[in-house]
Amino acid sequence: MNILQTYQTFYFVGIGGIGMSALARYFNASGKKVLGYDKTNTKLTQNLMNEGIDIVFEDFIDERITSLQKEDTLVIYTPAIKTLGILDYFNENQFEVLKRAKVLGLITENTDCIAIAGTHGKTTTSTLVAHLCKEADLPFSCFLGGISENFKSNFLYNGSKYSVVEADEYDRSFLNLSPDWAVVTSTDADHLDIYGDKSHIEEGFRQFAALVPQDKQLFVRKGVEIGRGHQTYAVNEPADYYSDNLRMDHDKIYFDFHTPTETIKDFVWEIPGIHNVENATVALAILHNLGADFDTLKKAIANFKGIKRRYTKHIYQNGKIYIDDYAHHPTEINAVVSSIRTFYPDKKLVVVFQPHLFSRTRDFVDGFAESLSKADELILLDIYPARELQENFQGVNSSWLLDKVTLDKKEVSTLSDAFEKIKEKDFDILLTVGAGNIDTLYDPICEWISAVQKI
Repeated sequence: MNILQTYQTFYFVGIGGIGMSALARYFNASGKKVLGYDKTNTKLTQNLMNEGIDIVFEDFIDERITSLQKEDTLVIYTPAIKTLGILDYFNENQFEVLKRAKVLGLITENTDCIAIAGTHGKTTTSTLVAHLCKEADLPFSCFLGGISENFKSNFLYNGSKYSVVEADEYDRSFLNLSPDWAVVTSTDADHLDIYGDKSHIEEGFRQFAALVPQDKQLFVRKGVEIGRGHQTYAVNEPADYYSDNLRMDHDKIYFDFHTPTETIKDFVWEIPGIHNVENATVALAILHNLGADFDTLKKAIANFKGIKRRYTKHIYQNGKIYIDDYAHHPTEINAVVSSIRTFYPDKKLVVVFQPHLFSRTRDFVDGFAESLSKADELILLDIYPARELQENFQGVNSSWLLDKVTLDKKEVSTLSDAFEKIKEKDFDILLTVGAGNIDTLYDPICEWISAVQKI
């Protein structure tokens, strides 16, 4: 029997994380008692509480914890949390304590698991695969790393034959999965605090790819070496599955899709960037292999609305454009800025960027400087530390990064001062970008631009 079936109560340590919250929603929808802790009260934790989940925001052992019985309670934690009194309590009192990735593996082990991995693109790809599964009415559940704009959640249950999961490489979590189908979008250097160097990251992805049972059930972007047989996908070059004939018309992208045996013309969608056409290409390849028909897939691609904080775009009547994106690696920032420059080559772009992690800033400082220098003007926020302590990274700060940016108009700002600074800027396009708590600027900016255009 699956160990999860023996518990009626599930306590989440770090419940506000995007991956943790999807699991919490799964158990809550299954009728289990769900409660948890997080350091910060956010929109996501508010939504979880509105769904009936009890959450605390102080590291304090109260009666809600002491009343839990270890025989009935499974504790789930994120490895991003290193030390916490609540977690110590559960360990000292011999509760069953499992990592998020282990639990996700247990949930999906009896499904046909479709796992999307890669240092870039996995959230968009996994969300799109889930959307296509829903539109094709396949019996599936999904556990996503972003909030789908189509079904307004990072979790959806539509049956138990298939599961769609975002396979996270952080802490080698994806090795806990049992993928029947898998995608590897990229193996660029990231999480060097865990892996040390690029060669160890690549080895981690090879280990993940080795978990897939059949070569034809593993899809890898052409050019990525994965160390075993697989099917390739690409854009604008031949592969087992590829898209070409890309053209733009009024913020929409049209493309043709090729399988090994046929060509389907004139797919259309509104998600910008060649990298996103790559994501669509592999999503279509998987659904084609699952038996979905192309009429259904064409309609599904056309009505895909994207993911919150993945190129979330607002166009206002006064001509201003505001874009918000989760990009937190130089490659991702380059992709976002490139998309903006493709659609709006002559418009003035002001970027507000919050670096995420001292270690990532240190490891990729030159790449960040190069990508941020493609803006017209930059407001660089203080580094969001997440799980790291600044005292362990002497000299790594936003001023150090700013010195390497080649723009004339650039400045460092705290998050609390950023909104007032933004209001002083002259821009055609405003881009807020980063993976920390920069998302707290989103609502004030939207409200401000909406109010200004009415004056």
